Amino acid sequence: MNVNTAIETRRSVKSFDPHHKMTQAEIDQLMSLAMLSPTAFNIQNWRFVLVTDAVLRHQIRSVSWNQAQVEEASLLIVLTADLKAWEKQPERYWKNAPKAASDILVPMIGHYYANNEQLQRDEGMRSCGMAAMTIMLAAKEMGYDTCPMDGFDFDAVGKLLNLPADHTPAMFVVVGKALKEAQPRSGQLAMNEVVISNTF
Repeated sequence: MNVNTAIETRRSVKSFDPHHKMTQAEIDQLMSLAMLSPTAFNIQNWRFVLVTDAVLRHQIRSVSWNQAQVEEASLLIVLTADLKAWEKQPERYWKNAPKAASDILVPMIGHYYANNEQLQRDEGMRSCGMAAMTIMLAAKEMGYDTCPMDGFDFDAVGKLLNLPADHTPAMFVVVGKALKEAQPRSGQLAMNEVVISNTF
């Protein structure tokens, strides 16, 4: 499947086959592609919590507006942001770069993020959003359907996952085999309404 087709055919599916199981090889492939998603300064601040435990999935569903896809999809991925990834051995992120580049960029990471919690959170959310899109397109190419979700109690999910204090949930992506096709697109805006040349 080419990228254009994956983009055109990707839809948010709500009804999944609860009996379908993804293989570990498929999950590993999907996660390896997700890990190629871009992040500012290459800090790789996304963390992917793969929720496979049935009891935990049920508990998460109860704080997610009782949405069935949380339990019924083959895989529930909770994308979380490590808000302090920028200060955790940042030299790791540039270990394979020429020394001249890492000598400049590693100190810049600290200067950019230090004492700016809003920026740390914003960057985490941006990173998770890009990773979510990578997951959804890769899953489509693999023959799976997906649904991105933010309809859940962030604090409750954080507690259920025992998230560290310096992490925050960003969104879910559920992955599985659709039981039925998504409804027709409900109404796309015209290009001239959403694409602006230069200035508003």
